Parts: sequence; structure tokens; C-alpha cells
Amino acid sequence: GYLASGGPLSELSENYEERPVQIELLRHIAESFNSDSLGVFEAGTGVGKSYAYLIPAMLWAIQNKERVVISTGTINLQQQLCEKDIPAAQKIVGAPIKFVLMKGRQNYVCRRRFEDAAAQRELFDDAELFDRLAEWVQATPTGSRSDLSFFPPETLWTRINSESDACMGMRCPFHSECFVMKVRKEAAGANLLVVNHHLLFADIESRMHGAGYDDTAVLPPYRRLVFDEAHGIESAATSFFSESFSRFKVTRPMGLLYRRRKNSESGFLCTLALLSSNEEKAASAYELVNSIKGELTALETAGMDLLANDYNLRLFDGSARAFGPLLSLCNTLSASLGTFVGLCRELMDGIAEEDKDVPAFFETKILVRRLEDLTVVLRDFCAWDEKRGTVFWISKKFLPKDMVKDGGEPSYVVFTETPLDIAPLMAEGVFDPMQTVVCTSATLKTGRDFSYWMRRTGISYAESERVRSGDFPSPFPYEKNMLFAVPSDAPLPEEGFAFQQWIENAIVRLIEAAEGRTLVLFTSYDSLRSAYETAIRVLRKFEGALLKQGSDDNARLLELFRSDVCSVLFATDSFWQGVDVPGESLSQVIIVKLPFTVPNDPVFTARADSIKARGGNPFMELSVPEAVIKFRQGIGRLMRRGSDRGSVVVLDRRLYEKRYGSVFLANVPPCKRLYEPLEKLCAAITDFIFR
Repeated sequence: GYLASGGPLSELSENYEERPVQIELLRHIAESFNSDSLGVFEAGTGVGKSYAYLIPAMLWAIQNKERVVISTGTINLQQQLCEKDIPAAQKIVGAPIKFVLMKGRQNYVCRRRFEDAAAQRELFDDAELFDRLAEWVQATPTGSRSDLSFFPPETLWTRINSESDACMGMRCPFHSECFVMKVRKEAAGANLLVVNHHLLFADIESRMHGAGYDDTAVLPPYRRLVFDEAHGIESAATSFFSESFSRFKVTRPMGLLYRRRKNSESGFLCTLALLSSNEEKAASAYELVNSIKGELTALETAGMDLLANDYNLRLFDGSARAFGPLLSLCNTLSASLGTFVGLCRELMDGIAEEDKDVPAFFETKILVRRLEDLTVVLRDFCAWDEKRGTVFWISKKFLPKDMVKDGGEPSYVVFTETPLDIAPLMAEGVFDPMQTVVCTSATLKTGRDFSYWMRRTGISYAESERVRSGDFPSPFPYEKNMLFAVPSDAPLPEEGFAFQQWIENAIVRLIEAAEGRTLVLFTSYDSLRSAYETAIRVLRKFEGALLKQGSDDNARLLELFRSDVCSVLFATDSFWQGVDVPGESLSQVIIVKLPFTVPNDPVFTARADSIKARGGNPFMELSVPEAVIKFRQGIGRLMRRGSDRGSVVVLDRRLYEKRYGSVFLANVPPCKRLYEPLEKLCAAITDFIFR
């Protein structure tokens, strides 16, 4: 009734059009709330899924006095929900609802830590920037970093942001003005909480490790949950439950705790030592820190030697012998870090209760917790053989140019551990204890059903009668407004250099055919860079801007692309999804290659090995379904409104040449399709876009 003709939405909206598919989706979501179900619903672009889940969520929260959490994958969607969709849904429902956008506490400035830092203002490189921050802290109503008009460096923000270990609670002189406490108070009385997947998993982790589901953890208690952009929850959970170690993660906190220049000692430990009854313990700090620095250098060198020309290397049965010396160094370093952490703890334990209000005590708590977490990662690496549910690997990362000192090493080694399979974690932490979980996205299916996505995310562990699923296709006129084209004369991607040369020429021709207005999606940054340089060289007289991901902040690039109708954006990974550019500015999407995960990705290869070990086919069970979801996301960039029209061109003819290509083609919306030489395609595209 809310969305149908004659209902509140039709009265509120000037351009109202009844969408039966949206009403049907809303009905299924309402039934998921009413029957304590797990709902898995694919809703194509244009269905209007926000209203379809917001209206039942709001009504449920109001009528049952229960809190509902909505978790999204991107900040953009969070802001759209809070600034536009929820206020509009309130008008439709005709009832006020209290909603709060929640972010992790690290997104907020801590007034006490800021004041402490301000007392040492001369230690910061950019005093002018610090003064701008001081003005902002006085004026900001929220204290949220996203409200800043400039980006302070990470090193400065981590010194002044809110951290649970640094929180003095009621004893804090700024307790009544605390930004985090304000948001928490608001959230405690809210019916609807809007969070991102990362914050949700932080809350779930806390509940799984003892906080339980009936009390406040990171979020206030809740039993009803909506995942929007649910196609990304496996990746978000994998990222959240991963841990990593690098030398910078050790040297930064250690440098704040203790440093010695010439004969002068400084750092938080020096302040604590003066207050501690265990002051004499601090005498061993210099020797211990020096020893750790030496061990870090040895570990870094061994890691670089082991990686040689590779960018990453997985620790598994086949590489364990080669990793032996490196693991021995991990063991030594973890012992030394453990001793250093022990020293810090002894100094803290020796401080009288009334002296624990000093800033140095709370800053030390944060830094010691970080060092303890790093020690755990090193110990886990040493015990990898007993942790078969975890993937361990090392990778080579490169420093930004401005951080490389003359003749310094531009790269460093990162040690990472990641869960092999997040499905059991998700089943235990989310789907089991929650009463209703609604998962919705434009891309959850890989073929005819949801089985791949449900297996990867853990819903398949639930009793089948608890699970509801449905497919709600886009109402957009793809048949009329979209041309899907694959050039039949393209070399196959396995032809390497010949393929790259060909696609660089093809991209230029296609840009000319559409007069710009093109998003070019790559699977490799090297390929992107080379194609971009060719386009710049060849398209000298082209009037639109040629934009390249990495040359500016992503949000600014997108704004430039939107505002300059004839512009072209060369992009990779993050632009395959979440990009919303309606209208003429995006009239053509070029997908350079089918988005298969690179075969040397350590987590991917570990998951593939696990499928192989049980007799499965990793290519068809993992590679293809994963690539299909991303492929569908890429195609989805083209039509964002019913009036949009244009072409999707895939330069990878494996779609028609390989048997698995049919799985991808089955996921292309019903539209006009062409499989012709490039020359013919270009003429057809110009005709299609401009006729």
C-alpha cells in the first residue's frame, strides 16, 4: 500500500510510476521480518531496493520497539541512505523514526588526545595544518574526519583520533563533550542504525569473543539486520578478519614509546618511568629496542631474499622448507617484542592509581596493544602448520616516492594471515544468532541460483526452511537501450603482448566512436597505465578529459568524469562497482578482460587448493563464479536510470570461444548483441548512441 498507486509514495512523488517488482520485493522482505527468516534477494538496478527494505525495517522497529541495523559496503551509500532515502521513507510511512549513522571510533577526533598533542605542537612537521585542525575541533558539531575539508596525514590523525584503549571514560575532563559518547548515546535510543560492513564485523567479533548478543558491544544490541551491497560481504569479512605485520607497524609505536638521540632519551616510557615504582626496569629499554631494530632488519632482508622477483609468496607444505630461516627469525623477533611489551607492562603496573590519568599512560596502553597484536601474527606464522584454516603469505609493497629517502630501500615486506573460509564464522556470528537477516544486491546469482554466494558466506549452514530467496529483475529497457558487443577479431588474452597492443588500439577507436563518454575497466594496473599512455599520445585533438585512476582522489575523479560529458575514465578494481554516473557522461563501458582473479593471489590459490583436495574443480567452482559477479557489476555501471542508453564492449572473445563463456553470457541482460570485427562494432556503436 505504501508504494502502490494511490498510496503515500504516489502522492509525494511528481514523476511517480508504480513498480510491481519493487512492491513484490518489499513483500518478501516484510515476510522475512515476520517469519524470522534469512532473506537472499537479488534486485536489479532500478528496482528501488532501498525503499523495499527501509519501509519494512522502519515499521518493524516502530511496532516492535526493536532496533534494526542496516550495513552497507560504501560510505557513499551510507550517506545516501541518511541524507536522502531514510528521510523520504519517513514521509512515505508517515511516522518519525530515530536513525543514526555510526562509524568506527577511529573516525572521530578525541578532544583529550588533541589537547595533549597541542601541548607538543612543535613536534609536528606542519604547524599550520595543526592550527587548521585546532579551528575545526572548536567548530565541528560531529568531530568526524569525513567532515574535514582537508586530509590530515595518517600519522597525525592516529595521534589525535579516538581509541578505546586511550579512553578515560568518566574520568576524562572532556567526557561531556566527547564526540564518540554523543554518537553512542544517540545510537542507544535509535530504532535504525546505519553502519558499514567493517564496523558491523567489529561488533560481531566482539560479541563472539564474550560480549554476547544481549548487551552493548561496539554497537547497541540488535537481532534484525539488513545487508545492502551484500555481494561484498565475503570480501569485507575476509579483509576484517585478516591480520598483518610489517616493520613500520613495529617501528612507529616503538619510536613513540622510546627513542634515544645522542645521549638524550625520550618517549612515553621515560615519562612513565618517573612515576613508576618499577623505574629501574626502564634501564634495559635502549638495549632491547636496538636488538629489535636489528632483528627487524634481518627479517626484512630474509623476506626480500625469499620473495626475489615475486610480489607475494604463500607459506604452505610446498614452500615450508624455503620459509624455514624466515620463520626462525619471526620466532626470535616475537620473543624480543614480547620482552619489550613485558617491560612496558611492568612500568605501567608500578604506577599508583592516582597517577594513571597522565596522557602517557593511555598512549602507552594503545601502543602496547598494537605491539601485542603484531607479536600474535608472528607467533601464528611460526605455528602455521597447526592452523590449516588460515592462509599465510608474505608480499612486497612499495613506499610512496616522497617517503623514500636518498638511496633508501623503496620496498618492504608484509606478513599477512587470512581465514581460508569465512562461511563458518559468518554462520556462527551472524546467521545463527540473528532473528532476521536480509541480504540484497544487484548481483548475488552466478547462473540460475544463489548457491555459490550462499556457500561462500555461510547461509548454506542454516536450516533450509529459514532461507527465503528471490530474483527481482531490473525494470530498465535493456532491449531498447543497451548494445552488448564483443569484437570477433581480437587476439585472445593469453597472447600477451599482441593482446595488449590490440586492445590499446581498440580502446582509442571505441572512444572515438562514442565521442568520449566512456568508462574503461581493467583487471591490471600495468595494462591500464600502458593503454592510457597510448590514448594520450594518439588522441591529441580529443576535446574531452582523459582521466586515470591513481592520478587523483577517487571521489574527485568521479566528479570530473560526471561533469565533463565527453571525458573518459581509465579505471581498475574499485571502479567495477559502486560507480553511479547516470546520463550521457557514461554512454559506454569497455571491459578489457574477463575479471578472473590473478592465479598467484595467495588466498585465492589456497581456496582453490582446498577445493582440489576434496576432488572439486576450482576453476568452475571458484574462478568462474567469482568473475561472473564482478563482470555483472561492471556491466551494471552503464544503465543507472531508465532513460540511460549506450554500449558495453567486452574485448575478450573467450566469451564466445570458450565453453565457460556461456556462463558469463547467461548473465548479460536481454539486449541487442553483436559479435563482429572491431570496424563494424565501432560504426554500430556510433549509430546506436547518436541515432
